[in-house]
Amino acid sequence: MTGIRPATGNRPARVPRPRTSTGAAHRLLPLAEQLLGGPLPLRLRAWDGSVAGPEGAPVVVLRSRRALRRLVRQPDELGLAQAYITGELDIEGDLTDGLRTVWGAARERGLRPPKLGLAERARAVGTMVRLGAVGPRPPVPSSQARLGGALHSKARDRAAISHHYDLSNDFYALLLDETMAYSCGYWTQDEHEGAGGSHVDGEDGGGRGYGPADAQRDKLELVCRKLALAPGSTLLDIGCGWGSLALYAAETYKTRVTAVTLAAEQARYVTDQVAARGLTELVEVRLSDYREIRAGSYDAVSTIEMGEHVGDAEYPGFTATIHEMLRPGGRVLVQQMSRGAVAPGGGAFIESYIAPDMHMRPLGDTVSLLEGAGLEVRAVESIREHYTRTIRAWHRTLEERWAEFGALVGEETARVWRLYLVGSALAFEERRMGVDQILAVRPSERGDSGMAPTPRGWYEEGDAR
Repeated sequence: MTGIRPATGNRPARVPRPRTSTGAAHRLLPLAEQLLGGPLPLRLRAWDGSVAGPEGAPVVVLRSRRALRRLVRQPDELGLAQAYITGELDIEGDLTDGLRTVWGAARERGLRPPKLGLAERARAVGTMVRLGAVGPRPPVPSSQARLGGALHSKARDRAAISHHYDLSNDFYALLLDETMAYSCGYWTQDEHEGAGGSHVDGEDGGGRGYGPADAQRDKLELVCRKLALAPGSTLLDIGCGWGSLALYAAETYKTRVTAVTLAAEQARYVTDQVAARGLTELVEVRLSDYREIRAGSYDAVSTIEMGEHVGDAEYPGFTATIHEMLRPGGRVLVQQMSRGAVAPGGGAFIESYIAPDMHMRPLGDTVSLLEGAGLEVRAVESIREHYTRTIRAWHRTLEERWAEFGALVGEETARVWRLYLVGSALAFEERRMGVDQILAVRPSERGDSGMAPTPRGWYEEGDAR
């Protein structure tokens, strides 16, 4: 993976490392270890050029006193993220390795802040004052979401979706592959490098190999097979994104698709693609909340990583809507991320900068909610490792095109995405998050599912029903 690049901007020039051991880093590191309850697996470089900590450990760079002020007032994940986003704090070398080392050590050592006595607290405060940590609260980065209104009201949901997905179609076109699929791919082969060492997609020959776009097409094909799509069948795609599934189903299976999204930029993109590909007779695009969808009788419903935005209290209503949209014997495929009871929204950083109001739950809870709506769950497939590979492909693109991203959205937003992609890939790698494809059916009154005896056709050539 490409290593993290030094941030740019108007920052104090680096001062040569002092010969003594009385610099800011030598004061800060012992204090941090005292406050956190144990030695830290990192090396610290401060704004005055001083360095402290074990050789060979990830190097955390505090570029200014402002970073310290921010961490004093916000001594948690959000404070660290804000300092990183603004470039006040950085990590030298590979960000993935740095975060993996720090998180691993925190788990193994079980660091717990101790109770400090009055004298210890006084010394700590005195050290912070001498280092310039006391001062005005630094401003909140402009990239942080600012939402108002009742949680998961239609207006607030629209604003939350817009914050993430309306960043710009140009941004996502630069980040994603040609399919514009912003969800977990399905990697059926090892990724190969083409001529010149760059990762490319397509058929064998001419220096081309298997890559992210192929993994996305394999995912789209798998979804269509699980849903038993065929010419003339009808599909409701709730949260259609940039239309990867809707366009694929229409072009490959001649399915009639209703594609629904809350993001105006996505709706515009999909509408343009439908016209450009001559699919106006097969694909209808709706800029709409799922709660505004009229009752239907669809052969299939898909919701690809949209259920995370629905909300916990609203999810039973969401599954009831899916049931109402399906004809008896109709199928639904839910591809959705999962998480335990801790940080169901993904954590303070994700909730503040990436996906406000997001809610994830354990896989079993989602299965129960689908069953509670009258749907019969027929298959569950974990694709967690596939997401690690997918996100790392996006991160690689971000690093390789860093200057282009910075010019398009600004360095602060680019650093938000760097932190988001690196942290997310690690979360899936370490099983702190999961992602699954859940296939369910609305049985007939007699209990008929219309399903084949085995799912063999999903993964082999031939009849996939």
